[in-house]
Amino acid sequence: MATSTDPRAGANSAARAPERGPAKGPNTAFRELRGQRSPGEFAAAVRRAAREIGEQVACDARYVGRVEAGEIRCPNYAYERVFRHMFPGLTMAEMGFSAREAVRGRGARAGCGATPSYAAQPEQDDGTIDHEEVRNDEESDVLRRAFMTGGSATLAAVSLGLLPEHAAAAPQDCVRQPVRRVGEAEVGAVEEAVRRIRLLDDRHGANGLYRRAAQPLRTAYALLDAGTARRSTADRLHAGAGELAISVGWLAHDSGHYEEARSHYAEALATARLAGDPALEAHAFCNMSFLARDAGRPREALRAAQAGGRAARRLGSPRLLALLSLREAGGWAGLGDRGACEQSLARAHALFGRGPAERDPEWMTFFVEAELEMLEAQCWSALGDWPRAARHARRAACLQDPHFARNLALYRAELADDLARAGAPTESAAAGHQVLDLLPEVQSTRIQAMLADTARILAPHATCPEVATFLERRATV
Repeated sequence: MATSTDPRAGANSAARAPERGPAKGPNTAFRELRGQRSPGEFAAAVRRAAREIGEQVACDARYVGRVEAGEIRCPNYAYERVFRHMFPGLTMAEMGFSAREAVRGRGARAGCGATPSYAAQPEQDDGTIDHEEVRNDEESDVLRRAFMTGGSATLAAVSLGLLPEHAAAAPQDCVRQPVRRVGEAEVGAVEEAVRRIRLLDDRHGANGLYRRAAQPLRTAYALLDAGTARRSTADRLHAGAGELAISVGWLAHDSGHYEEARSHYAEALATARLAGDPALEAHAFCNMSFLARDAGRPREALRAAQAGGRAARRLGSPRLLALLSLREAGGWAGLGDRGACEQSLARAHALFGRGPAERDPEWMTFFVEAELEMLEAQCWSALGDWPRAARHARRAACLQDPHFARNLALYRAELADDLARAGAPTESAAAGHQVLDLLPEVQSTRIQAMLADTARILAPHATCPEVATFLERRATV
């Protein structure tokens, strides 16, 4: 890793292990490894290291604090790989973690470093998914297990009808009985559901997830109605329920259910305003702008992006403001105002260039340079500058981490469409083939619709062998 971004910077020495070993209580060894960096800066280093080895972890300052406090005594397998990559030469024990067999909590675990069994994996509370084995029913299984983080959370899930197999066996009085008090386990379950949905969407697309995610969302809002003992818990639950509404809204959006997406985003916005949460409000407006652009309402897209910018102004995240500026640029492009679009793009690039910040929202891990290039490509496409759009789409596809198949397929689909409109049918067909290669693992109505548009534009060029092969292949999807 480069010196400027080396996640080991600040530790006493990569080769010298801290003397403290694993024990109950604070993890002082891990705290030493963080060095002089803030928890947020260290979390950003963890996310960067994860990307270097093809992992994705939703690490934030809160997670770092929980590790250092000893609440997470043994990380899941994804985090274990990341930490071993960050601190080569150190064992997990030397980083202050306990062996898995010593960690009980929610059931016995295999030893640290052992090959995991998917069916026997314990529920983790650190926001990632273990990927050694992926079953065909991964999506439904993850969403089912996301709320099973403890006894009280499981009871809440059963009572609110989250787990059909349990609800069928439960007495009807139990199924109808409301949860009397919500605590840390239930709030953690909501937050975990948000993280897992995002991770699965990144890898597989929205189509297979959308309907399964609706029940956890209903459960989250039922938990809000149940009440909490502490204000801090209530604030986290409002934020978690709002983020879950946005996640489900995005799944609806990507699956082509625009009105349902609009409803979920409006629900998230209402939750944000009730709770006085500007970060959630900015996120809701950001997604509302994206939806309005895709639905052909550019003026609404523009106004939603501007409202999001106002909400985000005091949050201390240049990257969030950059994304909202790109949403604004998309609105201007849809209105045909090239000058205003260029101004918004320039502002977005300047803000993005400031780099990541400690207060960047956790959900923005997708917003890397590849995404910036993709959003700019869409602006030039809306303005009818197809060659310029194709250049940015190509750059987005080249920059995108291949482990995140959904975004890679999306960027290549944009490239195929822009090339077709720019009068380069052979290149367009080649990009289209690359998208088709990814479709077995990606389920996205939006990507399929983009390919259908590309095929329509390429149809007059069917005498070209490369185009004909693409058209025949796409017709079988």
